[in-house]
Amino acid sequence: MQKSYVYFLTNKNNTVLYIGVTSNLLKRVYEHKAKIRYKYNCDKLVYYEEFSDINQAIAREKQLKAGNRNRKEELIKSENPEWNDLSDGWLFYFD
Repeated sequence: MQKSYVYFLTNKNNTVLYIGVTSNLLKRVYEHKAKIRYKYNCDKLVYYEEFSDINQAIAREKQLKAGNRNRKEELIKSENPEWNDLSDGWLFYFD
């Protein structure tokens, strides 16, 4: 079974939160950073969760999107209190 991810991206000022789901986190973060598909200028990965089933990831994404901003911020702070870019140092290479 392929892994799936729910992820939070933000902009450089942490004022916008983008929540998405993907089966390829590395590629999706690259697309955001390269601004290939997205218009929100959110290119800093601040949180993600891994799932073994895409349906679980989609359900979690819906749950997170339904929550208010404060709950989302608390979730981020619980794992990443400084809101660092978790993708710093990743090597983006694709065949």
